[in-house]
Amino acid sequence: MKAKKNTAVTIGGVTLKNPVMTASGTFGSGMEYGEFVDLNKLGAVVTKGVANIPWPGNPTPRVAETYGGMLNAIGLQNPGIDVFIQRDLEFLKQFDTKIIVNVCGKSVEDYVEVVERLSDQAVHMLEINVSCPNVKEGAIAFGQKADALYHITEEIKKKAKQPVIMKLSPNVTSIGEMAKAAEAAGADALSLINTITGMKIDIHRRKFALANKTGGLSGPAIKPVAVRMVYEAAHAVKIPVIGMGGIANGEDAIEFMMAGATAVSVGAMNFVNPYATEETIQGIEDYMEQYNIEDIREIIGCVE
Repeated sequence: MKAKKNTAVTIGGVTLKNPVMTASGTFGSGMEYGEFVDLNKLGAVVTKGVANIPWPGNPTPRVAETYGGMLNAIGLQNPGIDVFIQRDLEFLKQFDTKIIVNVCGKSVEDYVEVVERLSDQAVHMLEINVSCPNVKEGAIAFGQKADALYHITEEIKKKAKQPVIMKLSPNVTSIGEMAKAAEAAGADALSLINTITGMKIDIHRRKFALANKTGGLSGPAIKPVAVRMVYEAAHAVKIPVIGMGGIANGEDAIEFMMAGATAVSVGAMNFVNPYATEETIQGIEDYMEQYNIEDIREIIGCVE
C-alpha cells in the first residue's frame, strides 16, 4: 500500500487538509453544491460575501458570458449577517472542512461590525473583500489605494478574533505595493486575484450586456494575469498567498502554487463544472504521484 502524500498546508495558523478551497461568490455556502461535491473533501469553503445588513445587489441583467470566461455585476447580493449565521453557518458546521467567511461593506465601520459579529462563531478565518466601493471615498474601492487598504486592514485586525485574509483587487498599478500595505497593517494572509473590470456590448441591440455597464471578468481568460500577480505578491511579502483566477483543474492549481501560492481557490469553473473543486484536488494528488512529490510544500514558490 502506497504511503499517502502530504497535501496539508497552513495559513494563519490554520491547517487545511489540502490547498483547494472555493472562491467567494461562486459556491454560495455550499448548499447548492451539496449534491455534487463532498464538502468534507475540500480544504476550505469560502462563503459568499456577507455584509452587516442585507444587500439587494445590482439590477439585471448582471451576468454575461465572454470568450473564456464570464462578466458579473451581481453587486454582492446577500441576506446579511443575521441570516448568514442562522442558516449558512449552521449548514457548514456539519462538515469536516475549514470555514472562511468573506466580509464586505461600504465603510470601515460596516466591515468591523461583521467581523465583531463573527468573533464568537465557529469560523476559522475571515477573507476581507476590499474590492467593495468605499462610499466615503467617492466609491473608489478600498483595495485600490495603498493607504486605504492599510487603514481598513489595521482597523479589522484590532477587532478580529480569527486570522484575516485580505482579498486584493487586480485593478491597481502595483499589486506588490498593495500586498506590502496589507502585510504591514497586520494581515495574516492575502488572496488574489479578484475579478478584472470589463465590459461587453450587444451590437445587435446597441446596449450594454450588463445593466451596470461594467462587471468583473473571471474564468480561464484571466489566468495568465492572475498567475503573474500571485508571483509578484508572493515575492513582495512573507505571509501566505492564496491564488485564484481561472483555475479549472489540478494543473492550473499547481501552476499557481509554483508561482508562490500556498493554497488556491476555484471560482468561475464551479458554474461550468460543479465537480471542479474535487477534480482539482484529485488532479493535484495525481501530479504528486506522477512526479513522486511527497509533500505539497515542496512545490510552493519553486519557480524563481
